[in-house]
Amino acid sequence: MKVIGSVIARAGSKRLPYKNLLPYKGVPLARHALIQLIESELFSEVVLSTDCELIARTCMDLDGVKILKRPEHLASDTTASIPVFQHIVANYPCDIHVNYNCNFPECPKDVFGEAISNAHATGESLSLPYAVWAQTSSCLNNYGDPFQITAQTFDAPGVHPVDVHTFEDLVLVHQENQSSLLW
Repeated sequence: MKVIGSVIARAGSKRLPYKNLLPYKGVPLARHALIQLIESELFSEVVLSTDCELIARTCMDLDGVKILKRPEHLASDTTASIPVFQHIVANYPCDIHVNYNCNFPECPKDVFGEAISNAHATGESLSLPYAVWAQTSSCLNNYGDPFQITAQTFDAPGVHPVDVHTFEDLVLVHQENQSSLLW
C-alpha cells in the first residue's frame, strides 16, 4: 500500500502573515510538520504543497521531501483543502493520502497511523483536534462538495488543541510545550 504524507503551506495567511515560516521550538512550522511525517516512517513519500518559493526553499533540503508548486487557483483564502489534496494525489499517485496540518505543531506520530488505519477501513478519517486528515485515493477522486467533509472522526488526545492562527496562539503552544522562560 502506497501512502503519501503531505503538508500544505500557503504564504498568504491573513491573520498571521508568513505563519508557516514562523518558528516552533526553533524550526519553521511547515518544516517541523514535514520532519514529523518523515520521522514517523509511515510514508512512501512526503510532499510539501506550497505557492511560496521561500517556504519551498526553507524545506527543500529535507531528505525525501518532494516540493509541489501549488497553482494560483489553489492558493486563495477561499480554496478548500480537498482540491489541494486532489492536486497532490494527481502528482503523487497513492492508495492513501494523509495531510498533517502544521497549525497543530504538537501531534504524536501515532495519530498518523490511526488516521491511515481508519481511512483504509472507511475511506476518510479526521483527527479531533483537526491535525491529521486522511483519505483513500478513491474517496478523493469521488469527493463531491469539498466543503461538506465526510470523514469519520477519531479522538487524538495527544494533539495540542490550539489551532495556530494568531501570534498569541503560537506563543501559547510554545508556553504549554516548553520549559518555563524567565521573562
